[in-house]
Amino acid sequence: MCIGEPMQVIEAGAMHARCRDRHGREHDIDLLLTGAQPAGSWLLTFLGAAREVIDARRAEAVRLALDALDAIARGEPADLDAAFADLLDQPPQLPDFLRGHRS
Repeated sequence: MCIGEPMQVIEAGAMHARCRDRHGREHDIDLLLTGAQPAGSWLLTFLGAAREVIDARRAEAVRLALDALDAIARGEPADLDAAFADLLDQPPQLPDFLRGHRS
């Protein structure tokens, strides 16, 4: 399993963007999978590459979940119901590309 990190584009280029993570650190992110994105856009990134263009609402939801995981790793309490609200009261869903291939 990989964990994506939401980052906001602060300076855009054709194949790379300068992005800011949830801690305020800046990173050079590869845009080959998403194409060029304007400043202000949100990206879900993994290992230095943008994997998906997301909106601010999704970026905030991922940030809350990652902050909760960080708190748990430090041995601090975390509001898991708030951090993972999108997962409550619904069964896990297969990605679209797997839904048609059930055995």
